[in-house]
Amino acid sequence: MAAQPVLANDPHSAPLERSADLYCIARQPLLNQSGRLHAYELRFRDNRAPAGCGAEPSICALFDDAVILGLERFTNGFPAVLACPPDALAGKLVQVLPPPLTILAIPESAEATTAFMDSCRELRSQGFRFLLDDFSGKLNPLIVLCDYVRVDFTRPGIPGREYFRQWLVPRPVSLVAKHVETEEDYHRAVEEGFTLFQGDYLFRPALVRSRKIPSNRLFHFEILQNLYRDPVDLTRLTDLVMRDAALTYRLLRLVNSPVCAIRQEVRSIEAALIIVGLDVFRRFATLAILSEPGSGGQREILRVALVRARFCELAARILRQDPAEQYLLGMFSLLPAMLRIPMNELTPSLPLRDEVRQALEGNINRERRLLTWIERHERADWDACDAIVGTNLLSRERLMRCFGDAVVWAQMALRSAFQLGSDPS
Repeated sequence: MAAQPVLANDPHSAPLERSADLYCIARQPLLNQSGRLHAYELRFRDNRAPAGCGAEPSICALFDDAVILGLERFTNGFPAVLACPPDALAGKLVQVLPPPLTILAIPESAEATTAFMDSCRELRSQGFRFLLDDFSGKLNPLIVLCDYVRVDFTRPGIPGREYFRQWLVPRPVSLVAKHVETEEDYHRAVEEGFTLFQGDYLFRPALVRSRKIPSNRLFHFEILQNLYRDPVDLTRLTDLVMRDAALTYRLLRLVNSPVCAIRQEVRSIEAALIIVGLDVFRRFATLAILSEPGSGGQREILRVALVRARFCELAARILRQDPAEQYLLGMFSLLPAMLRIPMNELTPSLPLRDEVRQALEGNINRERRLLTWIERHERADWDACDAIVGTNLLSRERLMRCFGDAVVWAQMALRSAFQLGSDPS
């Protein structure tokens, strides 16, 4: 059977050939008020630098690698925000990048010389966009060239809507709030007139401690518990799947698609499970359940959960851990953000060993090493990643290779999941 990326144990996703050997690349989403993705900020780290130095690569090497790898492979076709030193703009090195996909972040401290302003105007004429970074509220001639102004939301005296109404009327800009860590921060940023947001607030929503797990989620967890039993009770699993209309629809649609290449239409749920295979269906069902409309999760949360899950699964072999168990650990790590329920109220219902439940609740143990690494990587906390690598005698290059493959796989998986889940009627 020719498997789709969302299902296959070893999907046909192109590896990021050079990134694993050269650069650590972290990506952080910029979301709009609807929670939809607007762009990714890419943060590069030279993998050849000594561990613990947190070194950034040279700007020439960064641009060279971005061209070879393709920005779209890390951004799923969305724009990329790239920190760009003034000398790189003055030297027009950025012209090797695709203008429609590139937002150049320039520091507020950049000196607005005539030559620098002229270089920026020429790049704008080619389609590049600019973001003025770490804006403090001081009048700055660079603003007239910028499409975005980004403010560090942890700093006091945040310039908000009224400031920009007073000083920036001639040029409308999108206000970006970074380091938005909580839902309260997010609501305050909205009130101040910010329209794009960056930070951990998406993964740290206000949790409702008195809220019960929705009954449909308990039923879904029961399906997952049966899927991860050894051996699987196929009769019981068939009965459970048949009670979920959305899952039944997706399964039958999959088994009768060209992916499975079955000549005769399959209408039996048990036959479909056998044809698809339990290993494939485990992943398919987990993704289908978590991406169910109305689950409370946003697509970017699910995207990050998929990257974590696939990374933990691939890297599990390095630590001789159970790949299927590590996949669930990565996937379930964002359940509180999806369901708005604290993790310690969710873990008793999850089909996991006690050690893995403890890892999900934040306890540092053997099972949590890979999840901790990728959480730190998402924040571009290179020193913390190096500490995990050193303590556990891991290979930074192998982990980056797993991460690069996980990024590509997750996007393909998400696309496939929503295609299978859409009702053509």
